[in-house]
Amino acid sequence: MAALEKAGYRVVERNVRLRIGELDAVAWDGDIFVFVEVRSRANARFGGGILAVSPAKQRQIARVAAAYVALRPIAPAPRGMRFDVVAVTGDDLVIIRDAFRLS
Repeated sequence: MAALEKAGYRVVERNVRLRIGELDAVAWDGDIFVFVEVRSRANARFGGGILAVSPAKQRQIARVAAAYVALRPIAPAPRGMRFDVVAVTGDDLVIIRDAFRLS
């Protein structure tokens, strides 16, 4: 999570476990509240870390994020919320802001 902090995020919690699932991290990026998924692959042979966040995984992250918001008040009220992915492939790390949206 040092990479997030270096990129200007303020990490609030790591490895958040709720009954319905887990969030790798929740953080502030300015006045935006961010749910962070970390995915890693040893190499890009089968695609990088971002490809490991399938549509089903995106829906699961969104369900856990909704439960998080319902259980834990977020203060101050964020201007918005988003889903970011930290994709680690081998020694390369990329932060993908607003990596996915749910319709």
